[in-house]
Amino acid sequence: MVVKTRKKIIKLRGSRTCAGGHAKKRRGAGSRGGRGNAGLGKHKKSLMVKEMPKHYGRYGFKLPQKVNRLKEINAIKLRDIDILANKLGLEQVDLTKFGYDKVLSGGILTKPITVKAKLFSKKAKQMIVKYGGSIIEE
Repeated sequence: MVVKTRKKIIKLRGSRTCAGGHAKKRRGAGSRGGRGNAGLGKHKKSLMVKEMPKHYGRYGFKLPQKVNRLKEINAIKLRDIDILANKLGLEQVDLTKFGYDKVLSGGILTKPITVKAKLFSKKAKQMIVKYGGSIIEE
């Protein structure tokens, strides 16, 4: 027959030290390990992960307003504009109809073309004018 014994801490409840040794040992805040959730990164890690999962890692960060307002710009190079104009036989190319926002300076033009777009790089403007074309900014 197995003898059941009470747990030591239950036996010691009501005594001055509760098996903590001398009364001075557990007096200060140092034995508590910090205040509130302080120190969760080191000595209370298992508590943090199991009991408070929202405290683990980054949580609830929102992007700044300026970053949220930025949208992806759809760009096209001059060589592609030249190919498009030659295929369709156009002298004036409206890039907003094709879904492009910005003109970049990559490549060369084989004939003078009028290009209509929202944005142009500085070099793209120079190259269009250099090859005898013109620019219409919206």
